[in-house]
Amino acid sequence: MSTAAPSAPLAPFDYALRTRLVFGAGSLAQLGELARQTRPDAERILLVTDHGLVAAGHVENAREILAAAGWNVTVYSDVHANPTTEDVARCLAVARAAEVQIFVGLGGGSSLDTAKGTNFLLTNGGEMRDYWGVGKATRPMLPLIAVPTTAGTGSECQSAALIADAGTHQKMACLDSKATPAVALLDPELTLSLPGSITAGTGVDALAHALETAVTRKLSPISEVYSRDAFARCFPALPTVLANPKDLTARGQMLLGAAHAGIAIENSMLGAVHAAANPLTAHFGTVHGVAVGLMLPHVIRFNAVDPTARARYAALAVAAGVAGPHLTDTLAVQALLDRLNQTLNGAGIPRSLEAAGVPADQVDRLAIEAAQQWTANFNPRTAGVEEFRTLYRAALKPR
Repeated sequence: MSTAAPSAPLAPFDYALRTRLVFGAGSLAQLGELARQTRPDAERILLVTDHGLVAAGHVENAREILAAAGWNVTVYSDVHANPTTEDVARCLAVARAAEVQIFVGLGGGSSLDTAKGTNFLLTNGGEMRDYWGVGKATRPMLPLIAVPTTAGTGSECQSAALIADAGTHQKMACLDSKATPAVALLDPELTLSLPGSITAGTGVDALAHALETAVTRKLSPISEVYSRDAFARCFPALPTVLANPKDLTARGQMLLGAAHAGIAIENSMLGAVHAAANPLTAHFGTVHGVAVGLMLPHVIRFNAVDPTARARYAALAVAAGVAGPHLTDTLAVQALLDRLNQTLNGAGIPRSLEAAGVPADQVDRLAIEAAQQWTANFNPRTAGVEEFRTLYRAALKPR
């Protein structure tokens, strides 16, 4: 029978919620006051964002809210998707010239990562490569308020800045508790203007975060709570949002679920799905959410061979109402995969590497690089070069 709480030794944990969560439609209006509460003695703020949000009017709205609260606001709006060390260098030059005292990251994961990366270098000096790994910043960092406009990355609740080396395209995960946003301002109204493709891609990423964090080797009783809640919110909400983009309730479920998945990542890390996705983005420009969605069902099948992982996937299926508690774990996982495939199809995710434009002769190269990804170490089943080669081959042709 499917178990709601898989029988396994409880992992030790040391948990503190570092990020204040402020949720609600229209809550962007609180931005100026939240910044004041976060840094009462400061005057100068850097708003890190992208051109799309400028065009949507969100940046000017945020700037006016901050200015009304007495802030001297500098806007950096040249954020690009999958930011590189060059992107951080450009933002850093603006931050230094403005002598900023607090950051606001407005946008998706790229804006938040750029703000975090800039914060590392502004406060601690050196290059991004110096912070690749965990806990390598030796000096305090400036406060960051994260205002996500996508429901996907969960970066608003994480200590990691994901920055690609501009020369090698290697993604560097720079993690430090000091980089964790002080506040995550979750206003679902900001997600209403998202193009459908971004809603789909970021939503699939949020689902993957919930599914991966629920089975990793670092899973703890705390991360399990957040993983399950995130999945239970996002799995039914994503098809609703894709069918009715103006459904604010479903948008709110996605935004809160994505944030909770971010907390889960912070406490239990990710696994083989993201390890397999990153080389696809690096070498073929595959959008992150697309790469994740393409590989997700294959990794679930691979991991579900392990009885504990299978039970945990089954528990997610029950929590999301996809499977009844009377089903065996095997049948519950199959029900989860069936519904997941429907969701991926509805989100327009290519169902094979071939459909995504990835040639078969690249499998060996991809497998080698995937096995070197940090998150591969946390997958519930060992995922080395041969295992990734098998996963990529399974993904080559439509099923």
